[in-house]
Formats: sequence, structure tokens, C-alpha cells
Amino acid sequence: MTTSDLYYVLALQRVEGVGDIMAKKLISQCGSAEAVFKTKTQHLAAIDGVGNSLLKNLKDETVFDKANKELEFIQNNNINVAYFQDDNYPDKLKHCFDAPVLLFTTGNINLKNRKIISIVGTRQITSYGTEFCKKLIEDLIPINPVIVSGFAYGVDIVAHQLAMENNLQTIGVLAHGLNQIYPKNHKKYMAKMETNGGFMTEFWSSTNPDKENFVKRNRIVAGIAEATIVIESAERGGSLITANMANDYNRDVFAVPGRTTDKYSTGCNNLIKTQKANVLTSAADLIYMLNWDIKEETKAVQKQLFVSLDSDEQKIYDYLLKTGKELMDIIALECEFPIYRISALLLNMELKGVIRPLPGKLFEAI
Repeated sequence: MTTSDLYYVLALQRVEGVGDIMAKKLISQCGSAEAVFKTKTQHLAAIDGVGNSLLKNLKDETVFDKANKELEFIQNNNINVAYFQDDNYPDKLKHCFDAPVLLFTTGNINLKNRKIISIVGTRQITSYGTEFCKKLIEDLIPINPVIVSGFAYGVDIVAHQLAMENNLQTIGVLAHGLNQIYPKNHKKYMAKMETNGGFMTEFWSSTNPDKENFVKRNRIVAGIAEATIVIESAERGGSLITANMANDYNRDVFAVPGRTTDKYSTGCNNLIKTQKANVLTSAADLIYMLNWDIKEETKAVQKQLFVSLDSDEQKIYDYLLKTGKELMDIIALECEFPIYRISALLLNMELKGVIRPLPGKLFEAI
């Protein structure tokens, strides 16, 4: 979008009574944000939801001073802007009716043709949650997904750190403007995140990390991704709000099960029990449910002639050739691998195109 277009969109955002939904409606009806301010009152009044109060507010010229000030901040700080009608706006977020009109970003974010997952959870992450998250992200490396989270304490920052450690693009969705960082203790991660990923927010530079902004932020986390994963959660918490939003957007939701006695597994267990989330026990579950395992373009000839298997993978492949379809647990037992190891091996073999998953956690050689 041009600087002039951005200026008028910013001004429209500052009109009292104009939220994301109304802004999109006005822009759609009038043709552009600039046109909204230049459209005659009687035409504006004919738009559904536009009343006398909003008509009066659209005449408030102070919004242009505010827009100009924010525009200066954007230009002086090399902020990237994604407009909801432009190609650089996240594809999946475009389909969310209440998605932000504008997104402000820093860093090197590239979401085109990328697999995107959001990882959320408690700020009081346990060793169980940390180890699961570590294993999950490591096993997803061949998929090269973008890892999105909220840059908060606990699960969020662990997910971001693990993504960076494994050279995966990661994005922190913020609940405030880009003139600050919250929590301040996480400032040390900013530079590294911005080299392969970065930060995203809908909030202007003047916006502080107020409580209500975190709930608004969560809809971006839920809407931008193909799936939302809840690693750990107490009975109540922001991650459960994100999971519910993801369900509302018709996204896949996954939750890591835990012991019924564990406080920070209660939320996950409840999501699973109420069928608001799929059980997630490994990266293979995620890949299967999202159909990321379907790689028809990888021809069988390539699989057999050009794929190199290590000794453990070859052992599994030979076993499946002999037995045909088999359960993952049985493969682990017969090939003498621990279950956590078999998940990674099967995932790698699936990505190499030598086996395929079947319903019911069955696998067969190709």
C-alpha cells in the first residue's frame, strides 16, 4: 500500500467507534479508507451499522494528526506494515472476520507457502512441558514450520528459543506497540529472533501491554496458523482462550495430555475430554492430522532409488516389508526401540517417502 493509503487507514483506525470489523465494512462500501472520509453523509448513513454517533466521529479531524504521528514512527523505525487487502498479509488470517486491518512487523518474516503452527501454554511451564516441546520441535525440523507464539514467560519463550536453536523461523505476536518490549527480561532474545522471524502486532506505538490487549493478541496467534498446540495449561488461562478462538476459526487444535493430578495438565486434559482438541503425543500425530504426510509429488522411484536410510531406519523398513501394516507400538516392540525413539524414526522415514501412516496409528512400507 502507498504511504497515502496507510495514512488514511491509520486515521480511520483512530475514529471512535471504528473497530476492525467496521473499518473493513466501510472500506468495502466506499472503496478505500480515503474514500470513507470523502463519502457524503447520506451515503455513509445507508451502510449497515453506521449511526449518528459514528457519522459525527468521522468528522473528527484530530484523527489525522494522530495518523501523521504514527506514520512518522513507522517510517523512522523501519516498521513493515501488512494491510488486510494486500498480498503480504498472512493468508489464513485474511479469512478471520475480526482480523486486524493492519499488522505492524519487524524482522525478516516470510509466511508465503509456509506451514505455520502456534504453540501456547502456561507461563509456569514444567520440565514435562519443556521436554515435550523440545522433542516436538526437533522432530518437526524436516517440515521447516514457522513457530508462532506470544513471547510471554513459560511455554511461549521456550517455543521461541527452541525454534531459534533449530534454525526455524519464529514470530512473537505482541500485545503492545513496537516502541517497547514486554516482558522486559526477554529483550535479550529480540535480535536473534529478528534475523529469522521477528515480531508482529496490531497495536500502535502508543499502546501499552494492558490486560485486555493479550486477549486481542490471542486471536492473531490462533488465526495465523494451521494449528494451535497447547503444551500445558491450568484449568483456566490465556492459552485456553487461544484454543477456543482457533476452534471458532475452524483451525485444528492439539493438546498434550498429562496426569490427572498435574495442575498444568488440567486445561489440556479438559480440552481433549470435551473434544475441543486432538490428543498430541508426538510430531507424527500433528503431521498425520494436518495431512502434511501426503507427498504424492515424491514419486516411488525417487523413494526407492535415491533415499538413504540409516541402520535403524533400514531395520524398521525391512520389518514393515515383511509384515505389511503394523501399529507403531508393535513396531517399537519388535524392532526393540523405545517409543519416543520410534516416533522420530517413523517421522523421518515418512518424510523420506519410504513409509506412510494409516488410520489408527498404523504404518506400512511403500
